[in-house]
Amino acid sequence: MRVVIAEDSVLLRAGLIKLLETSGFEVPAAVGDADALLAAVEEHRPDAAIVDVRMPPGFSDEGVKAALMIRRERPGVAVLLLSQYVEERYAAELLSAHTSGIGYLLKDRVADVSAFLDALRRVASGGTALDPEVVSQLLLRRHSDPLERLTPREREVLGLMAEGRSNAGIAAALVVSESAVAKHINSIFAKLDLPHAGADHRRVLAVLRFLDGDT
Repeated sequence: MRVVIAEDSVLLRAGLIKLLETSGFEVPAAVGDADALLAAVEEHRPDAAIVDVRMPPGFSDEGVKAALMIRRERPGVAVLLLSQYVEERYAAELLSAHTSGIGYLLKDRVADVSAFLDALRRVASGGTALDPEVVSQLLLRRHSDPLERLTPREREVLGLMAEGRSNAGIAAALVVSESAVAKHINSIFAKLDLPHAGADHRRVLAVLRFLDGDT
């Protein structure tokens, strides 16, 4: 798998390169700003891009804007955003525009190598990966209808869905059976008034409803 890195911290950039290359990934380019990222994606056509949210010159949302542009112009390139702090608006903005191949993790999560690599692979294969801390903060904020219809356990299941976990992953996290998870998810779909459609599509709709009450 070919991965381009965009991170202005030289030390973190070097660490990511070493981590990925020793884990079997190819890193054709590692750059320090959004313009260089866009050029690298155009040149190398990677499978995924790891992108810092805040990069030169303004250190505001350059990484997010670049990620949105990449997903718009190169939808086959997955994007995993890294942020120093929880900035849930950016997570919601990305997932509202694109429902696959997107991830948002805190930089501290890189220290958990196996979890970080699992998130990268999941995003590169077309899934989503949200940092548990982002999900936790969103859970504290989203209490308006229809989310307040959900039981505490259902909100817990929805939070794990937002992290990008499969039914098996949710079952393992909650120490319950997969059939119990499936029942909770079906209840979530019903309580959120989601239309009957493919299971994967309904999962995305549920997560979007969770991220933004106006979705």
